[in-house]
Amino acid sequence: MDLQTTILEAGGIYKKYASRLEKLNIKRLSDFLFHIPFRYDDYSLISKIGNVQRGEVVTIQGTVVEIKNELTKNWKRLQKAKVQDQTGSIDVIWFNQPYLVNVIRKGENISLSGKIDWYLHKIVLQSPEYEIGSSETIHTGRLVPVYSETRGVSSKWLRRQIYKILQDNKQKMLEYIPSSILKNNDLISLIEALEQIHFPKKLEYAEKARKRLAFNELFLIQLAALQKRFEWQNKLTSQPLEISRYKKQIEQFWENLPFDLTNAQKKAVSDIFRDLGSTRPMNRLLEGDVGSGKTVVSAIAMYLSFFNGFQSVFMAPTEILAQQHYNTINNLLSPFNVRVEIVTGSKKGRIMNQESNKFDILVGTHAVLGKKINFDKLGLVVIDEQQRFGVEQRAIIRQKGKNPHLLTMTATPIPRTIALTMYGDLDLSYLDEMPKGRKYIKTWLVNREKRNSAYEWIEKQINQTKSQAFIICPFIEESESMQTVRAATKEYGNLKKNIFPNLKLGMLHGKLKAKEKEKVLQDFRDKKTDILVATPVVEVGIDIPNATIMLIEASERFGLAQLHQLRGRVGRGDKQSYCLLFTESKSDQTIKRLKAMETTHVGAELAELDLRLRGPGEIYGTSQHGNKQLKVASFSDFALIEKTKKEAEKIFPRLRSYPLLLEKLNSITIKNISPD
Repeated sequence: MDLQTTILEAGGIYKKYASRLEKLNIKRLSDFLFHIPFRYDDYSLISKIGNVQRGEVVTIQGTVVEIKNELTKNWKRLQKAKVQDQTGSIDVIWFNQPYLVNVIRKGENISLSGKIDWYLHKIVLQSPEYEIGSSETIHTGRLVPVYSETRGVSSKWLRRQIYKILQDNKQKMLEYIPSSILKNNDLISLIEALEQIHFPKKLEYAEKARKRLAFNELFLIQLAALQKRFEWQNKLTSQPLEISRYKKQIEQFWENLPFDLTNAQKKAVSDIFRDLGSTRPMNRLLEGDVGSGKTVVSAIAMYLSFFNGFQSVFMAPTEILAQQHYNTINNLLSPFNVRVEIVTGSKKGRIMNQESNKFDILVGTHAVLGKKINFDKLGLVVIDEQQRFGVEQRAIIRQKGKNPHLLTMTATPIPRTIALTMYGDLDLSYLDEMPKGRKYIKTWLVNREKRNSAYEWIEKQINQTKSQAFIICPFIEESESMQTVRAATKEYGNLKKNIFPNLKLGMLHGKLKAKEKEKVLQDFRDKKTDILVATPVVEVGIDIPNATIMLIEASERFGLAQLHQLRGRVGRGDKQSYCLLFTESKSDQTIKRLKAMETTHVGAELAELDLRLRGPGEIYGTSQHGNKQLKVASFSDFALIEKTKKEAEKIFPRLRSYPLLLEKLNSITIKNISPD
């Protein structure tokens, strides 16, 4: 059978196990080979029976003298065998595995691996792994791989399948990475890597195999990114925008801003203008912390588009965020006769009637993709938090114009190493400065003992400074399995009745209808409520300059990047702002991780730290548990990422000279990393 054969097509036992294997992400025979062990049991010490000692983990090999079921004094069923070699004999015992007397038979040669222990005043081999009559062992007598399992699929079963598939397909696995790259990077061959990752002779061989397979993953991602970039730049053409002609108007707009642009913003504008002046459509990612001024940068780009006679569309993932951006962009550009409209699921406005295309900038959610919305001349698409939109949605909006320029933005702090790897097909601009005069948000870690004091301080602060506070809970409602984690609905009732009876509280979460959310938010903006109890729905899109306190419950449940985004919801005005991280965790590592929030105020640095401490699956908080794209490599292996990037850039111009590599590249699907 071919390695690309699906489990369902492979027949026999595979078909029977298909649904279970899918839980392990094994859908084709080739997936078995890339189901990588997470550890190895060391059964490589092979000992004669006469030499074994209590406490040793050993492998013995001999002949079965007898095997039987016995009942203990406690009426537990015990399987007992006697195995001998030329130096002596030893009792072997298992518990509650009565089928073994039908599997292991008297007179058979057997290999057994396990711990020598003491039972009923004598040395025994207790609950060992076993292998009958095999000249080449895979379960005993070696470094034995242990895999992620699911119900009904054990490591032993997986080992058998992987060994068989490897043996049957050795000749079919062709090396697709050029020999020069293998030599330059001291990499072993593909088949050797697969053999040694599953059945290593030594741990150092397993590490060499892991290095090779990790190189494969990152190298292919880098090549795929280069290929996307090449296709974007060479297959698509766009209408270049005139820049110098409108320099005076742009400068006038800058002068009318109520603040000075940071150097980072000026550089980003310069990058974007250079792209917009090209016949190749712009494909740029603008990354910057909450409050770093991404929206203003995009507004300048849309203003230039307006002068060139083009329309722009600004897509946001939620109605709250769309409304926020509409207010900002409209306030900035409507004084310059730029017509700004908004469309969301609940706000259709004038653009749904006969004046459907009478706007210069359209701000909205996915509702802008509606069939009734037409564009006369779409020149620029801005997508905020682009990873929250699917590939199809992004493609539809591009098709509404003739290859419009594309600017995507994110406040999610992405470590530079991940951005360069996963967004390698995009040009990158970073806003790594905050606007002048912006004060750092004082951040404190609060344990259980200081909880009541913190509540008293918050009430005093609200009363004295006439400011407001957010209180963030991880979940809407308390679940039976997570009763220790404070949920928004229950916490709202407790805070309102017992903690802040003299203050006005509101509650916001994702299950509220759009109008209900808007009412809660408007009351908070109008200072009708002092405290807003919410789920992380406030992570993006809420700008309340008078809010100066952010309290986050169960903060250990969030990634540092997400905590940083939540913290960015305060500190929007000129008052000193504060972030209180509540935790009841006693873990030293958790405390150390959260303490970093007290001293580090740059999102990318916090994301980088989370990457090192918790791995890529935790960068974006509770919603992402691991990244399926990387099975062996790690985004924290910065040195390997750099190596693969350089090798990919060197070979890409000559890619057609390597048909096997090109075929492999075309057979895989590389997706951009997604925080959701």
